[in-house]
Amino acid sequence: MTEHLRSQKNQKKKAFKPIFIIVPIILLLVAGAGFIVHVTAEKKQQQRIALVEDFTRYLAQGKYESLPKTLLADTAQRNGYSNKEIIEKYQNIFTAIDAKNIKMTNLKITEQKDNKYQVTYELSLATAMGQLKNLKYQTYLAYEKEQPKLEWGPNLIFPQMSGKDKVSLTVDEPVRGEILDRNNQPLAENGQLQQLGVVPQKLGEGTEKEKNIKKIATDYNLTEKQITQALEQSWVKPDYFVPLKIVDEAKGLPTGASIKEITGRKYPLGAAAAHLVGYLGKITAEDLKKHPELTSEGQIGRAGLEAAYDETLRGKAGGKLAITDEKGNEKTVLLENTKQDGKTVQLTIDSTLQELAYHALAEKSGATVVSAPKTGDLLALVSSPSYDPNKMTNGISQKDYDAYEKDEKKPFLNRLVTGYAPGSTFKTITAAIGLDNGSLNPNEKLAINGLKWQQDSSWGDYYVTRVADVASVDLKDALVYSDNIYMAQETLKMGEKAFRSGLDKFIFGEKMDLPLAMNPAQISNEKSFDSKILLADTGYGQGQLLINPIQQATMYSVFANEGTLVYPKLVTDAKEKEKTAVVKSSSVEKVNEDLKAVVSDPNGTAHSLSSLGFTLFAKTGTAEIKEKQDERDQENSFLLAYEGKNSGYLFISMLENRQDNESATQLAPNVLQYLHDHYE
Repeated sequence: MTEHLRSQKNQKKKAFKPIFIIVPIILLLVAGAGFIVHVTAEKKQQQRIALVEDFTRYLAQGKYESLPKTLLADTAQRNGYSNKEIIEKYQNIFTAIDAKNIKMTNLKITEQKDNKYQVTYELSLATAMGQLKNLKYQTYLAYEKEQPKLEWGPNLIFPQMSGKDKVSLTVDEPVRGEILDRNNQPLAENGQLQQLGVVPQKLGEGTEKEKNIKKIATDYNLTEKQITQALEQSWVKPDYFVPLKIVDEAKGLPTGASIKEITGRKYPLGAAAAHLVGYLGKITAEDLKKHPELTSEGQIGRAGLEAAYDETLRGKAGGKLAITDEKGNEKTVLLENTKQDGKTVQLTIDSTLQELAYHALAEKSGATVVSAPKTGDLLALVSSPSYDPNKMTNGISQKDYDAYEKDEKKPFLNRLVTGYAPGSTFKTITAAIGLDNGSLNPNEKLAINGLKWQQDSSWGDYYVTRVADVASVDLKDALVYSDNIYMAQETLKMGEKAFRSGLDKFIFGEKMDLPLAMNPAQISNEKSFDSKILLADTGYGQGQLLINPIQQATMYSVFANEGTLVYPKLVTDAKEKEKTAVVKSSSVEKVNEDLKAVVSDPNGTAHSLSSLGFTLFAKTGTAEIKEKQDERDQENSFLLAYEGKNSGYLFISMLENRQDNESATQLAPNVLQYLHDHYE
């Protein structure tokens, strides 16, 4: 190639270089411009979405005064309203229907002509009549001073509204079902209550008003803030009655105060049945999420049977929510329901016995369960101390609530469903299992020296202890004197496999078919004992056993039924359920014979009950809760009592953290006398 040709070729290469550089730059600029346009469009769409979300959020929060700032400036006037009238219309309607839990879904914003956008969305909300679901809304969005704003019309209140339409609401509240005892006596009923309130215009003005509010607060255990907040509610008008609280009695009403009789929930037994029956509370937004069928007004069961049977008891509200024209002529029905009153729930409980058993515990920490062992009927379920369900339902002061919360006896704790080591009452079951499998000879005397014992030196400083130093002990002696050492030795002789095999026939690990939340009864933390010490301790009712008082009564039912375990029932129409041959009838007969001696023998731990003058079969128990061997800490006292294999009742009572010279046995005589008179 000549020098001239080579030069021409190089010049051509140089001439093409700028083209290869410029093209990518142009492409980048075009792509960048497209990206900027896309980002800008996306940002504007997000602004439009945020506007609609603001509008619906103001509705949900009741901030109606903020609505106009989301609307086009002239939209109110073009629809025959002022901004003030729009605010008042929303406030009047949404307050009257008690709109709550307002949620928006399926929002769509699509561009139309002339820089306008079509907006569609759905709203769901709870009302005093029930749920309104998926109401379909449509409007337009336009720009005003470069900001998106909504076109408003009455159709944004409800889609079917136009012009000067109104909303009509009539509510027919259901009557809540009652909770009755076995004799049709009320445990929860609807009755007349006295409601304290104020009439704003009667309070006066300025310092006079402040003085009257202070007087009402002082006289009725309220705070001035509570009263002023009630008066500031959006629906309040000068001549309206503004409710404050339910009172037992009203004397010398201060100026501005008034009393109004209303129908409300009452609990005749008060604290005596609080942990069983429970109480009601106001329906919250959280309740509406869980139960969309609820109306936003009213009450819901918060604890006990009021909560467990809430759906059965509360029924369904009736009434009508409708749109009318300006003259009141009905145009569209939004919601219409036929009222369904709640159903009555009848329990197996004897309210007289319930109250007697509660007062027998004398505000001490404990629980009492009484059952009819042949049928499983629960006759009394008492937890003490307790609280007043009337206050909880109808308005408890912060002072009273704090007193419950800070009480070291824990009145809110339901001891009926709390697991405890049952103590020596459980020796009845250990004995029956040993008799069944033949490891325990009831006539064999064990030589036991002193008040403490250990199997061998591998137990270190741990000893099983007993109360009475009886040198030679058979089964009867062990139950009469409540000898832990005898029962520990017999359990070790039986061995874990045989012992657990017998225990597995009872209800350990089973869920009880009762409307009361509880953990299953437990033998131990693990599936097997990790030591001989734990096996021995379990034999006399301690170790890691956890059995609540209801479960204890269920297990002990075998001794009143010749070995058949009868499951508990609380509602009269519940089916009876039993488990046969849990222990042999011959073993039951022997245990019963010895439990009779626990009362009749002067040395028996329940001998004081012999003064009642009728034959009782009983077993006492003390479960120790302590960190170290030789220290005394909390002791829980138990009593099991019934009147033999044909007994019409079975009584189990527990006294938590008993003090010196206190026991469950000492608190039982009045209740046992009632049971003998009415159930034997």
